[in-house]
This record gives sequence, C-alpha cells and structure tokens, in this order.
Amino acid sequence: MGMLDGMLGNASRVDPRAATQEYGRLLAQGEQVHAAYQLVRDSFLFTDRRLIMVDKQGMTSKKVEYHSILYRSITHFSVETAGTFDLDAELKIWLSGMAVPVQKRFGKGVDVYEVQALLSAFVAR
Repeated sequence: MGMLDGMLGNASRVDPRAATQEYGRLLAQGEQVHAAYQLVRDSFLFTDRRLIMVDKQGMTSKKVEYHSILYRSITHFSVETAGTFDLDAELKIWLSGMAVPVQKRFGKGVDVYEVQALLSAFVAR
C-alpha cells in the first residue's frame, strides 16, 4: 500500500493468512478469512460467516472497536468503479435498520470486482 493511498483513506489488499494471524482471536472456531483489506489503521475482513470491521481509535490506536456484520443483515450494496479523474473505487453496504450505508474506498491496487463477487457470494447464501 502506498503511503499516499493510506493517507487518503484508500484500502489495499492484505493476504488472508496474515489477517488470520493478526485477528485470529476474533474468529470463531473453523471460521476462515477469505479476503482482507487495510486502511492506514483500520481493517476489514470478509470471512465465511461475516464481515468484520476493525476501527482503531485515538492517537495510539490502543482503543479498538470490532464491528461484526452478519451477511444476512446486508440488504443491498453497490460498487462504483474508478474513473479517469477519480482514481478510487467505492463500496457501499446498506444494513437492515440503517438508512445510511457503510462506505469504504479502494485504491487502484484493489480489484473492486473481486470485492463485489465476494459480497455477492456471501449475501446470496
């Protein structure tokens, strides 16, 4: 991940094995990380059971909020591809009971079609 991408809040791909190693304590027995992405401090993981968002807070990032979203609570989502002048792709996820979507931006190094395919596969279960 480039430093500029991180400063702008763009996510980059992380090896699922590395994400499992770092966040293994969050996973249920037998739960597997299929894909992971990281912002400067925050991360989000697509597992076979849920989407986990890791929000590191404060200057030292010692305070961390772990937000778990079950795929069945996702009502719909959208993916916006990068353009000529807007180099970021964007993912929006609407959850039942929430009017405002969860939004994540992806830098040019992330295959946004892969993210869309992951969500499609997990939400359709």
